[in-house]
Amino acid sequence: MAQTKEHEIVSIYPFTDEEVDQLMTHAGEAVLMWATRDGWPVGVTHAFFWKDGKIWLTFAAHRHRAAAIRRDPRVSVNVSSASYMPSAPKGLPSGAITFKGTAEFLDDDATKAWFYPALAKKVSPTNEAFETFFQNLLDTPLRTIVAVTPVKRIMYNAGMANRHMAGTITEEELGERLESDAVRMNALRKEKGLEPV
Repeated sequence: MAQTKEHEIVSIYPFTDEEVDQLMTHAGEAVLMWATRDGWPVGVTHAFFWKDGKIWLTFAAHRHRAAAIRRDPRVSVNVSSASYMPSAPKGLPSGAITFKGTAEFLDDDATKAWFYPALAKKVSPTNEAFETFFQNLLDTPLRTIVAVTPVKRIMYNAGMANRHMAGTITEEELGERLESDAVRMNALRKEKGLEPV
């Protein structure tokens, strides 16, 4: 596959399911994004927990984002390897994933019982006193929990991209070229008088 000088083809750098799980388990922050009533995209950074293929996070139920997401549960969540926890093992995948998904609010005692301790342990895996403090901080009557079920992943595997640019990866290891790079990019190249790739 021909590369462009600017390395514009990026859809060929996906993560495996195992790499997605590693990144999501060890990254410390996620940016939750939603649309306001007047159509503005907004995002806020949250600590989060990855379980059962869902992104779990929490915030106070009176926040504007709660009303916006109840009105339209379609959200996006971006997670980057740049936010790996200090306790994360070495050799984890690098890059980022944006998930398009649907959000569901959960305020039941059973969800609170596993989620608050799990998030507190993730945020403070080696400091039991802070873990207890953070768990108590989370467990308040005004707080709600949101689970985002992904419906699409937009991935950039930086390690794979670096290997490709260095010429140390085979074509068979690359991902499928998605529509944006297979069709739309060449349409734009044609419009600008450039050869297709």
